[in-house]
Amino acid sequence: MNTEGGEQSTPAPGVRPPGRSTVRLPGWLVRSPLYAGWLWTGAWALLMLADEYLDLAGWAWYACVGMAALPTLGCTVAVLHATPRTYLRPAGESVLAHFFVRFLALTAAFLVWGISVVASASVSTTVQALAGESERAVTSLGLNLLVAAVPLVVSVLWMALIVRCAWFLARLRGWHQAPGNSRVPARFLRRSPELRRVVIGLAHPGLLLVAGLGTTLLALVLSGLELTLNVME
Repeated sequence: MNTEGGEQSTPAPGVRPPGRSTVRLPGWLVRSPLYAGWLWTGAWALLMLADEYLDLAGWAWYACVGMAALPTLGCTVAVLHATPRTYLRPAGESVLAHFFVRFLALTAAFLVWGISVVASASVSTTVQALAGESERAVTSLGLNLLVAAVPLVVSVLWMALIVRCAWFLARLRGWHQAPGNSRVPARFLRRSPELRRVVIGLAHPGLLLVAGLGTTLLALVLSGLELTLNVME
């Protein structure tokens, strides 16, 4: 609105004027963000396979693993960070589903406990056989095995986190590339609709499972092989 003198009126204090998006993205990326995510992950997966045959630098494999999952992980973190904690409450969950989920959780906890008991006994016997009667050697080898097992444990916990995040993303935005009834908060990237579409498209539960779990499984297998070789040596 213009005043009588021809000068533009300034907005009232505390009122933010409507702004335009300052982020300009390629049209093909805005139209098909999920397809772009699949192509990105597939390209880095091909580089991982090439690394097996071309024997590139040692750090190249780890860089490929991280880059393959980077877009979907980054967008998932952005979407979940902008989502209030109250969204975690189950919507329309029946009493039977509530008890059945708890039953599965307790069963899984018992299985993990049983496996840990058997594994600890096996590790104790192996350490004693390898180190002999020397208490210092037994302690040193046990600590080395503990340090070597940390990446494996962290990888398993990370995989569980990926599955949990993918499950919540399925509830939050569904499985479509551009969900029409997304429950993502409206204030998330409100002033950048194109960026919002791309971020929500890349924060896809299927893409997160494939890129996140796939790269973690590769890292887990590699760490397991290295641990086995070190113990055998």
